[in-house]
Amino acid sequence: MNSQRFWWILITACFGIVAWPTQAHKPSDSYLSVNIEKARLSGEWDIAVRDLESAIGLDANHDGEVTWGELSGRRAEVEAYALSRLQIKSDAAVFPLRILELLIDTYTDGSYAVLNFEGQNPCDSKILELDYGAFFDLDPQHRGLFRLECQGQTQTGIFSPDQRSQRFDLASPNRGKELLGFVGQGIWHIWVGFDHILFLLALLLPAVLRRSENGWEVVDRFAPALTNVLKIVTAFTVAHSLTLSLGTLGVVKLNSRWVESVIAASVVFAALNNLRPFSKGNAWMIAFLFGLIHGFGFANVLADLGLSRGVLLLSLIGFNLGVEVGQLAIVALFLPLAFGLRRSWAYNYLTLKLGSAAIAMVATIWVVERMFEVTLLRL
Repeated sequence: MNSQRFWWILITACFGIVAWPTQAHKPSDSYLSVNIEKARLSGEWDIAVRDLESAIGLDANHDGEVTWGELSGRRAEVEAYALSRLQIKSDAAVFPLRILELLIDTYTDGSYAVLNFEGQNPCDSKILELDYGAFFDLDPQHRGLFRLECQGQTQTGIFSPDQRSQRFDLASPNRGKELLGFVGQGIWHIWVGFDHILFLLALLLPAVLRRSENGWEVVDRFAPALTNVLKIVTAFTVAHSLTLSLGTLGVVKLNSRWVESVIAASVVFAALNNLRPFSKGNAWMIAFLFGLIHGFGFANVLADLGLSRGVLLLSLIGFNLGVEVGQLAIVALFLPLAFGLRRSWAYNYLTLKLGSAAIAMVATIWVVERMFEVTLLRL
């Protein structure tokens, strides 16, 4: 690739980052639970109000906020949408569902409509099948997190555009399948968690360089660059694994708004450190310090699912493993390319300096949006 072409690609990429702020918050999730006990099948489906607003329109006065009055006033439409996107069946027989009540609850990322429902109990069924189709046509990143309680055992599942239908053995839960599901969820959350990605990239950009009195200089060999990256990744992994566990298990609870704001601020700090060093040669320390906060951000995903302690441990292991796989995939793509281009003018001035400036600009917008709960850029 010639330097002029590379220059334009980097310019496009750096300024293309500004499209990310509207996607910087917690991805779209809903929480579905089903309980089978004796002659009764009951369940609860918690759906983000913002997702229902996108699907059927709830904001009657168009003031940007959906009140309880606006939600309850559209109860029939909310129930119709939910029931048309969920089927529970066994042996090809669909169990009719009936909504009992509509409530509202607050999660770490906003208000949720709570739909309590009941249906026919599949007493003789050994396999339960669910078809889930909510919001995928509006947001392909949406995920439905599912919990099943039956015969004293808990099973979990994750619905996505590629897995809209799932089968559950009521007698013998498949723990391996559940583990892989949460591994995939961890990979997905790191890949769509743009704040986590930008923080990691801000730390990795100077990994193939070293600071001197004259500024940035290239490293001569791949081994020192790899060692530097391993220090950064290991520090971040240890830190966020610690707080992910503490937050998910409920040992430590922090205000979600504060956590998300500090995560955005960590991206600003890491990016500005590349332009005007605050901490020289200690990128791994920055990764560890702010990795503690990023772990609480990951914990919100699992804590809201409300799993029992035993199943929560399985999901915690799988999710954490998935986060690491997703993170290492980014490193594997970035490091060889960065090492090969480290001597070029484009890498030093465009990738490092302009890229870091663009990251800092985007993350500053995130800080303001999260601290004051406003939207500065609406695409």
